[in-house]
Amino acid sequence: MAEFQLNPSRNWLKPLVFVGLLLLALIAGCSLIKVERIDAGNVGIKVNLAGSGRGVDDITYTTGWVFYSPLSTAVYEFPVYTQHKEYEEFEVQSKDGSGFGVAPSLNYFIQSDKVDDIFRQYRRPLPAIEDGFLKTAVYEAYRVATNRYTADSLISNRGSYEAQVKANLIGQLQAMGFTVQQITTKLEPPASLKAAIDAKNTAVQTGLQTENRIRQAEAQARINIAEAEGRAKAIRIAADAQAYANEKQQQSLTPLLVQMRWIEAWEKGGSNVPTYTSGSGGSQFLMQMPTPGAK
Repeated sequence: MAEFQLNPSRNWLKPLVFVGLLLLALIAGCSLIKVERIDAGNVGIKVNLAGSGRGVDDITYTTGWVFYSPLSTAVYEFPVYTQHKEYEEFEVQSKDGSGFGVAPSLNYFIQSDKVDDIFRQYRRPLPAIEDGFLKTAVYEAYRVATNRYTADSLISNRGSYEAQVKANLIGQLQAMGFTVQQITTKLEPPASLKAAIDAKNTAVQTGLQTENRIRQAEAQARINIAEAEGRAKAIRIAADAQAYANEKQQQSLTPLLVQMRWIEAWEKGGSNVPTYTSGSGGSQFLMQMPTPGAK
């Protein structure tokens, strides 16, 4: 009986090995090639990490897709639209040695044509630059500006103080590629000065209130005087009118008028007026007669 032997061909292994090597190459290629998208409003820069030409490439990417090898190249993205940065409070000294706390808020943007210069100078992404170089520049601008004011003048001239700080920042940053748009300050005076300011404000408010009360009292006094003068004038006018009336009445009280008024009063009582005629010419005079039953 003949012996059966299985001798399968091994040619099928070659395609399998080829596919495996191809997959390994693809995986290695994916690890060697990286793709990054630069969003609108940002500028991307490609930095060589190896070789004699290390630094910022001459090419500045604006928007779109960037292909690079992370083993030899790094891509950084810098926004060129307005940035807002708030810094924690720090202390600066005024001209007379008073310590003020300042907590600035800064609006700025990076000039797009200076992105490569900025990275070449600091070799940091933007957040690190904000917490390093920019923070130092802001501190220096406040230090120089604050030292030009006394404590009192600083409190009363905050607008010009912030304008001076902004001018100092522009002088430091503009040529380096940073454009300062606005800076605002939360200015906190020392506790002793704040207490003195509060006391001064309280005194001023108390003085204003006292002046207002004095003005009100003076106004009320003038009102009272005017009312009293009005009443006095009214009384004088009434008295003058009454005196004038009495004078005219006295001038009009002739004997005949008195006699007529007496007759009118008698007739109103319902009795005949008694008369007695005597003398010559028919002259008459009136005499009141006693009431019936009277003695």
